[in-house]
Amino acid sequence: MPAAESLISFAAASFVLLIIPGPAVLYIVNRSMSDGRSVALASVAGLELGNLTHAVAATAGLSAVIAASATAFGIIKWAGAVYLVGVGLNTLVRRPDAVTLSIDHLPRRRAFSQGVIVNVLNPKVALFFLSYLPQFVDESRGPAWSQVLTLGVVFVVIGSVTDSTWAITTSGLRDMLLKGRSLAFVQRWVSGSVFVALGVLAARAHRVT
Repeated sequence: MPAAESLISFAAASFVLLIIPGPAVLYIVNRSMSDGRSVALASVAGLELGNLTHAVAATAGLSAVIAASATAFGIIKWAGAVYLVGVGLNTLVRRPDAVTLSIDHLPRRRAFSQGVIVNVLNPKVALFFLSYLPQFVDESRGPAWSQVLTLGVVFVVIGSVTDSTWAITTSGLRDMLLKGRSLAFVQRWVSGSVFVALGVLAARAHRVT
């Protein structure tokens, strides 16, 4: 179990990192503006499951293997980039369906699964656990794996709070958008562009050496 000071320092640093807009936040804002609060929160749940997957992988040492192997890192990086760009291009070429306040454009189950994929195939998350989290592991405090897992869970819990805040706050603008013609523009052009941008961000990730 990490020392209390380490937990507090890690939690504070993670909070600052998580509130800074990045790929996950862009995805949440995209879903909030396009599909509303329930879909956005479903996507948050998926994102946090993706984060938890990385925490478990880091505990098992998989993140270290990925960072050490250019081939493994490249496969994950480009798989995530291709998926995100593909979703973006598909959104750009497809005319959006009509949306009402009572009907979500994207099913919650699909938003959840997309959220999982966004973070599981996001190499920046794996690199965060590899390069940042180990700084808070103290060998004198017991097995390293238990400390890594504890810190990973702390990160996921904080991420759940910050990401949910983004979803709830941003989705509050949806009603205003539904009254005009701007939502169709957001659903098609902004959403598609955001997904393509997420893919580009994933493709530009560099392996730690």
